[in-house]
Amino acid sequence: MASAELDNLARIGKLKREPAAAREMRGLRESARARLADAEREDLSFDGRFDLAYNAAHALALCALRRLGYRSDNRYLVFQALPHTTGLPPELWRVLAKAHERRNLSEYEGHLEHDQNLLHALIDAARRLLDVVETLPPPGEASW
Repeated sequence: MASAELDNLARIGKLKREPAAAREMRGLRESARARLADAEREDLSFDGRFDLAYNAAHALALCALRRLGYRSDNRYLVFQALPHTTGLPPELWRVLAKAHERRNLSEYEGHLEHDQNLLHALIDAARRLLDVVETLPPPGEASW
């Protein structure tokens, strides 16, 4: 699913080309599964669930990007690339972009608005992303 858009981002230095590593991708998926399961636990705090769901989504988006032989130091760009790495529609990465914005406010300004609708949308987006990433064949392997 490589695309001219990803190649252009690499050409201008926004992405780095780096061979995919099946072990890294397995680790990202395992981490994402565990975090997503915890994010769905309603007995945890809002802040904890948000952080877990956001990081699960990021690990999955990074896994999809790494599978195609790219790496990014920019968390937001990993989400923006989803239409090119997974074929998922832009509305999914818009949820992740909103979550990224809220995460940055929390990380850098110490404020996280407790928006239950966004949390549920984030968990749903991460779940959809997991479903897609789990069906992507890894490079050079028949199955995960």
